[in-house]
Amino acid sequence: MDDQHKSPHRCHLAQLNIARALAPMDDPLLRDFVAALDDVNALAECSPGFVWRLKSDSGNATDIRAYDDPQMIVNLTVWEDIDALFDFTYRSGHAKIMARRRDWFEKMSQPHMALWWIPAGHLPDMAEAKERLDLLQRQGPTLLAFTFKSRFAPPLPEPAAAK
Repeated sequence: MDDQHKSPHRCHLAQLNIARALAPMDDPLLRDFVAALDDVNALAECSPGFVWRLKSDSGNATDIRAYDDPQMIVNLTVWEDIDALFDFTYRSGHAKIMARRRDWFEKMSQPHMALWWIPAGHLPDMAEAKERLDLLQRQGPTLLAFTFKSRFAPPLPEPAAAK
């Protein structure tokens, strides 16, 4: 992505990922995952480029029911840009958790993560996030919903109206 498309003040990057746990959150199978949540969330929040994450009163999002299936968990975050999210996901301590995801979660046959650009200051809700993931699953990557592998630059600013 070239520098003219990386203004953190104009757009931010929203991200939704979902996962279906192999067992309920209180099952011993998920003990290591649950034990790592607070540290991973704290790491995200202090990572360069982090803006916001959806969380419940418990401090995480594993108890937020966005789907009928109680074993489906969600992670909704906002970042200044795609590079900040990529670095957190694959180049921080979070990568150790990612490496063990098959120990705790089913392999999904459809896309389970969607990225999209939002105006800086906007915080997406779960309905918006699910709509973007659904769009990605139906149409593949577009400017409205994309992936790390099929990236789209933030939209260019609208030209100032002539006075």
